[in-house]
Amino acid sequence: MRRSPAILLGLLAAGGALFAAAYFLAHQICARQINNPADDLDWLRQEFRLSETELARIRELHEGYLPLCAEMCRKIAVKKRELETVLEQTPNLVAAVESKLMELGELRAHCQARMLEHFLEVSRAMPPEQGRRYLTHMQRLTLGFHEQIEQSMSEPPPAHGHH
Repeated sequence: MRRSPAILLGLLAAGGALFAAAYFLAHQICARQINNPADDLDWLRQEFRLSETELARIRELHEGYLPLCAEMCRKIAVKKRELETVLEQTPNLVAAVESKLMELGELRAHCQARMLEHFLEVSRAMPPEQGRRYLTHMQRLTLGFHEQIEQSMSEPPPAHGHH
């Protein structure tokens, strides 16, 4: 019986040490990322084994694309606010809401098309095999989210009792 409190204390001490080590490591990683925000593309270099020259070209493309991306995000945010205003002021006017939804959808489609163009351009700055892999990955991220939602919504719900 005397052993159980000692074992329990030992486990608590080990758990506390593990927690402290994980916290310290996470803190170090976050601090490193905060101190080096300009290296947000380093994941590309690592994942696709890019040379410094290739990464420099991609960084140039990325920095050139950022203003366009920011402008598209701004336009989408404005359109979302317009939609919210219409919904608050005239929730029963389906035509007005539908019009704003169509405008928002067009902006999002335009944004996705620009993103895909950018990803294609970036993929061309990589070695061919890595570029194909990158483009496939980015297309899946850009288009896949909507496809997953559409697929899940188009499937019939499971029959009751068959979860």
